[in-house]
Amino acid sequence: MAGTALVLGGGGVTGAAWEIGMLAGLAAQGTDLSTADLIVGTSAGAVVGAQITSGTTLKDLYEQHLMPPPSGPLPGIGLAVSAKWAGAAASSRDQLKVRARLGRMALKARTISERERLAMIADRLPSAEWPSRRLLITVVDADTGEFATLDSTSGVALVEAVAASTAAPCVWPVIHAAGRRWIDGGVHSPVNADLAVGCDPVIVIAPIPRAGFWGPGLAGEVAALRDRGAQVVAIAPDREEGRFMGGNSLNPALRAPAARAGYAQASRGVDEVGGVWSAC
Repeated sequence: MAGTALVLGGGGVTGAAWEIGMLAGLAAQGTDLSTADLIVGTSAGAVVGAQITSGTTLKDLYEQHLMPPPSGPLPGIGLAVSAKWAGAAASSRDQLKVRARLGRMALKARTISERERLAMIADRLPSAEWPSRRLLITVVDADTGEFATLDSTSGVALVEAVAASTAAPCVWPVIHAAGRRWIDGGVHSPVNADLAVGCDPVIVIAPIPRAGFWGPGLAGEVAALRDRGAQVVAIAPDREEGRFMGGNSLNPALRAPAARAGYAQASRGVDEVGGVWSAC
């Protein structure tokens, strides 16, 4: 199989912070996953993927997540948005139709402007340039529900790609790029680990391992990779660490506790991850 892979799942601001804490904690103990040949990022994982391939050290990224967040409006996924998602999921057994319905809802939703959202994402990325290593960012076409990936060859700027992958329907604006309208890659799956097919080993870091309202869950995606002969280690928040991520995954005030939780959990997973990674 060709190369190593790191898969970074979605999970909002707290999920991204937990992933950075996990990666920094593993690196501090001798296992640096940011060197993977392929990095797959979905939603929050797209932000983290762009950050860790920017040339900024994991230590510096972790320390940045411990700093007080900037002040500003507090976004959230309230009951109304959750109800819309649930209604879309219940509308059809055809996942393509479900994603297209979510796209239509996103196109009608009142959110901040696309320009404002792009500026927010640009502030979070140390570099606006695609990395030299392969970074795949997942998105969904808001008009058709089609799942897609963006990379350095897609003609889409990195900031636009990350903003598109994090465009949770009815929370953030739809992103226009390459003549199409995009929403969150997590609408297809919160992890999308199957994109690492052909790689070995594969390390999956998933703040949200369950399937949610739609799409496959982590267990099925990992099983498919293992069926193809890959060594796969999947890490999700422990119950103890998960409680630090709070009820609002978009609350920047919870970023530091989530990062510390990920860093602490890394010490319990380093033997398994390091054993697989060092053997490649």
